[in-house]
Amino acid sequence: MELYAWREKLAPYELAVEELVIKFRRMMTDYRAASRYSPIEEVTGRVKTISSILDKANRKRVELEEIEERIDDIAGIRIICQFEEDIMTVVGIIRQMRDLTVVSERDYISRPKESGYRSYHVNVLYDVQTIYGCRRIKAEIQIRTLAMNFWAVIEHSLQYKYNGDIPKTVRDRLTASAQAVQRLDNEMSSIREEVMDSQNKFRKDAVNVADILNNLQNLYHIADQDAMLNIQREFYDIYKSGDKEKLREFGRRLDELAADKKAQKLA
Repeated sequence: MELYAWREKLAPYELAVEELVIKFRRMMTDYRAASRYSPIEEVTGRVKTISSILDKANRKRVELEEIEERIDDIAGIRIICQFEEDIMTVVGIIRQMRDLTVVSERDYISRPKESGYRSYHVNVLYDVQTIYGCRRIKAEIQIRTLAMNFWAVIEHSLQYKYNGDIPKTVRDRLTASAQAVQRLDNEMSSIREEVMDSQNKFRKDAVNVADILNNLQNLYHIADQDAMLNIQREFYDIYKSGDKEKLREFGRRLDELAADKKAQKLA
């Protein structure tokens, strides 16, 4: 890597991160729009700073001209899941993606690092189009739970503070914290089905309310205004009551009314 041109060298990595983050966020949005549970809770991405790249190259004894070949995480994507079970679901999604190639995988969940670090890493190759043509970019995708991520962020900060030489007393407390995180993930997994069911019901109810409001807005322009005011009051009374079944029945009746009014208008 020519250091005098590091900004230009990192530009394709920035493009790869932007595109991959958009892809995974779109998946998350599509699951929720379909009223389905999303195994992806959050997606972030970053390109290593030039100082971080040089620090890693120095630790790994990588020569400047070998940096892009030997450092796999210049581009990094982090996918956060609610539950440990979701992690392998996301890994399965990545393996099936046709616009990237999985190069290697590292399972730090079933085999945590000595420090207590737990995460699942997938190294991929991803093609980006630049003004100089197609570039094949290496990227590392980390998949972990919310709890794992909290621990990993703290551990990373401490590694930076102590320049990789964390005192034993602090390391012992980190190890104990990692064990507590694993217990927390296990506990959350035991109520996973209940949480998923609750979230799916919430999303379906939210979609139902949005559909009702869309129908009300559309009907306002083609139906009798006094009748629409009565319908609006009925909706709000049902909504305040919290009766989800009545709300769903109201939504079905409003769908029928909207379809009838549209048919009348077309006739």
